[in-house]
Amino acid sequence: MKLSKAFYQSDDVVGLARDFLGKVLVTAFDGNITAGIITETEAYAGITDRASHAYGGRNTIRTAPMYLGGGHAYVYLIYGIHSLFNIVTGPPGTPHAVLVRAVYPLEGIASMLKRRKQPGSTPDTSGPGKLAQALGIHYDHSGEDLTGERIWIEDRGLDISNCTVSAGPRIGIEYAGEDALLPFRFLLGWPGPGIK
Repeated sequence: MKLSKAFYQSDDVVGLARDFLGKVLVTAFDGNITAGIITETEAYAGITDRASHAYGGRNTIRTAPMYLGGGHAYVYLIYGIHSLFNIVTGPPGTPHAVLVRAVYPLEGIASMLKRRKQPGSTPDTSGPGKLAQALGIHYDHSGEDLTGERIWIEDRGLDISNCTVSAGPRIGIEYAGEDALLPFRFLLGWPGPGIK
């Protein structure tokens, strides 16, 4: 079942970052459906979080999608190469976001491998740039409605209650000072394809 707009509206971005674990990120581009189980996330707490692009109320052309309200995509480019996919959360005007750092490939494996230009049978989607490439997500998709028909998140009722969830500091944000130490990164430890 596709998540409703209401699911994204919580002001608790840290809680939502954990809640997205086990949900399924789906894309539909050019007739190709690809999907993966979300296994790693990071929360970015809007204007009060030094690691957030919206820290201090920063509102630019790039960060404008963060202010649209929960249920939109915020996708940005790093190193001029990699698109990183974030889920905007909270009410309109509250620029919270959850970075999706990893997914477990579930559907559209052949399309993922082709997009990643990767041989083998299992695409590497273990980093935010890799998963965005595999799922066909590009920074041009920033602002996309996540209740639409191109990018969305589903709750398929996956039972992760017996899986471990670890929390720790986010990656690559040393510039954020004390905020870099906040335990806003969540990682799902699970047995893989055994979960249905």
